[in-house]
Amino acid sequence: MKLALFNDYCPGLVVGDRIVDLSAAVGEAIMAELPRDRMPEIIARFAELRPAIEACSDQPGQALEQVRLRAPLPRPRKMFFGLGNYKEFLELPDKPVKPINMFVKSSRSVIDPGATIHLIPHEAIQFQHEGELAVVIGSRARNVSPQEALNHVFGYTCVVDASARGFRENVTFINKSADTFCPLGPWIVTADDLPDPQATRLRLWVDGQLRQDYPTSDMENPVREIVSYASRVLPLEPGDVLACGVNHQGLGPLQDGERGVIEIDGIGRLEFAVADPLKRKWPVGVDQKLAAGARTYRRGEMLPPGTPMFESRIG
Repeated sequence: MKLALFNDYCPGLVVGDRIVDLSAAVGEAIMAELPRDRMPEIIARFAELRPAIEACSDQPGQALEQVRLRAPLPRPRKMFFGLGNYKEFLELPDKPVKPINMFVKSSRSVIDPGATIHLIPHEAIQFQHEGELAVVIGSRARNVSPQEALNHVFGYTCVVDASARGFRENVTFINKSADTFCPLGPWIVTADDLPDPQATRLRLWVDGQLRQDYPTSDMENPVREIVSYASRVLPLEPGDVLACGVNHQGLGPLQDGERGVIEIDGIGRLEFAVADPLKRKWPVGVDQKLAAGARTYRRGEMLPPGTPMFESRIG
């Protein structure tokens, strides 16, 4: 099942190439909520609401191309994002699994499908895309074990963790949480339609050029471990978002006028645009310096002092 928000933040059921309005099915109480709270309430009451939602699947609805899709969770109450968490396509059985490391990304950075990432006018070495699998929590989880963690997952969606590299203030929150730095969507696919989150594949294109292309089986710590870890920090609630980290073999710069698409098998495609008021320029394509550096660190090695980690600005 695919659940979305569209137009004036109406809840919708996506069936093929159409979307059915669920306003009547979810009831007046949920529709009276603020737009940001509608999907979390639907998720929290999903077992109760599911029969009425499923009964809408035969309605004609509207063509998806005729509506404006919104982020399915416009302002998640909590967003935890993984740092790294991928093997970079290296099988190193003698290396211990790296511990999970996560940061808080501001929910104010979330934007709708098709909206624009606005690069901030701060001095950065580069701005990059990080297409990631995002987990949507379905029920309260506190100190849950990895074995029970997936029972608390409602579903999955696509997310782009736009990132500023090389600020003088090397603070993850500043680098990651700028306004518009989080395209999210296009909808939420319920967990029963993606039963194994480690068996899907993510791709991201910029202006038609394939950049990111990796399987979620490359995760160092799988989804169940991520959910368990986060639940030991704070209670997780319906509608909270956990992004699973990124494989760095395929990241590249974002620059003015570009259009990007992230696609995850079994979920869907999320489009975004890029605007830069300063019209800065970087080499187009995959940042091979970052890709090589990530593999070096994955092997437990260090780059020689002074080695640049990113491609430099050219304009």
